[in-house]
Amino acid sequence: MQVGYARTSTEEQVAGLEAQVRDVKVAGCEEVFSEQVSALGDRKELDRALKFLRKGDTLVVTKIDRLARNTRTLGELVDGLHGRGVGLKVLQFGKETLDTTGAYGRLMLNMFAAFAEFERDLMRERQKEGIAKAKAEKKYKGRKPTARAKAGEAVVLFQQQKSVSEIAASLGIGRGSVYRALAAAGLR
Repeated sequence: MQVGYARTSTEEQVAGLEAQVRDVKVAGCEEVFSEQVSALGDRKELDRALKFLRKGDTLVVTKIDRLARNTRTLGELVDGLHGRGVGLKVLQFGKETLDTTGAYGRLMLNMFAAFAEFERDLMRERQKEGIAKAKAEKKYKGRKPTARAKAGEAVVLFQQQKSVSEIAASLGIGRGSVYRALAAAGLR
């Protein structure tokens, strides 16, 4: 059985998530797990997908970075899959599909993962340089403090007997941000 996994980092990336779900279904996935969460966050749907997979199944993703942020994490994940007799297919490699059930596929996966990590590192370096330049020119504003902007809403929801997890999910902020908002309001 082919099992699909789709992920975007933010809730604003709805079209990207829908495209991934569509692509893994077109590839023949009978079951699809999807979520909108950072790769650094708690990926509950990925955990569910991994528990769902059985020997002989194949996990299908559109891109490597939907599964892991670095080669170490990817290697651990793939080793765990292969140890259970589960394959991995990555759909978007130009016109090719990468299947890691063979030695060639595993080699290519590691190479592409290393290049992807290298590219991410270069992007971070350029971003740091750009921020430093903008700060020097007094043009840097930083990102908007979204959690702080929603602190009042968090307090109101808490007063309506909502749990911290429910508040965080409904406002699209982390649980820690909810706790900070409640502490600032003297409620925790």
